[in-house]
Amino acid sequence: MTQSTATPLARTVPQLSRRNGRIRPATRIVPEETPVAFSYGGSTHAVMMATPADFEDFATGFSLTEGIVSNPADIESIEAVETPEGYDLQITLRDAQHEALVTRRRHMAGPVGCGLCGIESLEQAVRETPSVSASSLSLTPTEIAQAVAMLNTRQPLHADTHAVHGAGFYTPSEGLVAVREDVGRHNALDKLAGAAARQGYKGAEGAVVVTSRVSVEMVQKTAILGSPFIIAISAPTALAIRTAEKAGMTLVALVRGDEFEVFTHADRIVCAEERTSHVA
Repeated sequence: MTQSTATPLARTVPQLSRRNGRIRPATRIVPEETPVAFSYGGSTHAVMMATPADFEDFATGFSLTEGIVSNPADIESIEAVETPEGYDLQITLRDAQHEALVTRRRHMAGPVGCGLCGIESLEQAVRETPSVSASSLSLTPTEIAQAVAMLNTRQPLHADTHAVHGAGFYTPSEGLVAVREDVGRHNALDKLAGAAARQGYKGAEGAVVVTSRVSVEMVQKTAILGSPFIIAISAPTALAIRTAEKAGMTLVALVRGDEFEVFTHADRIVCAEERTSHVA
C-alpha cells in the first residue's frame, strides 16, 4: 500500500486487556478512518469513510466502477486536498466526460444515502452488470489457493490492526500484481480497480481476490473491471450469486487453504493440463 498523505494509516491507542482472568493496561494498533470526498468540477459527488491512502487509485477506481469514466485517460488530473474534516479528491475530467456527469446530475432527484452513489431509483440500485462471458481465462485449484495465500501475506495494515479489508488482482503468469487495503471492502476494491487500470492491466487478464464477503456491489465492480473471476475468503449473498451467474462470472468463496466452494460457472476451473489459454 502506498501512502498518499502525511496522515498516519494507523495509531497506537491505550486499552484494557483481559488475559488469564486479569485485566491490565495495554495498547493496540488501530486503523485510521477519515471522510474522503469525490469532487468533479468543484462539485461533491460522494463521500466515503476510508483509509487515507492510495488516493489516485481510489479516485480512478471509483470513477471507473461508478461509470463516470470508462478509461483512466478520461481523467485529466487528481488532487487530494486536506481539509480539517478529511480529504477532498478534486477530479478533473475531460470535457465529454464532464458534460455527461453534469447531465447525470440534472436527473438526480436529490441527496442519496451511503453506499449507492448518484442513483435515484430502485431500478438503478440493481443496475445492469456487464457480461464477462467472452473471457476465456481459466484457473486451476492450485492457483485459486495460491491467490488467496499470496493476498494473506501482502496486507501489512491488516497484519498490524486486524481491522481492514484487502483486495488483490491475480494473473496466472505473474501472480498477485496489485493489492490495496482499506477499512471499507468497497473502497479496497475501488482502489484495486484504479491501481490495476493505471498499471495497464486488463480485467480479463486476471482474477479479483478479496478478504470480505461477496455482496452484489463487489460482483458489479469486478464485472466493470472486466474480470471473469471473483475469489473470496468469506461467503456470498444470494443476489451476488444470481448477478455473477447472469454476468458469466465465476464466483469462488470460502477459500480455506486448498478447499473452497464454487457458486457459478465452475467450468473455468480446470486441471493444469486442460488449460489452453489464459486470456480471451
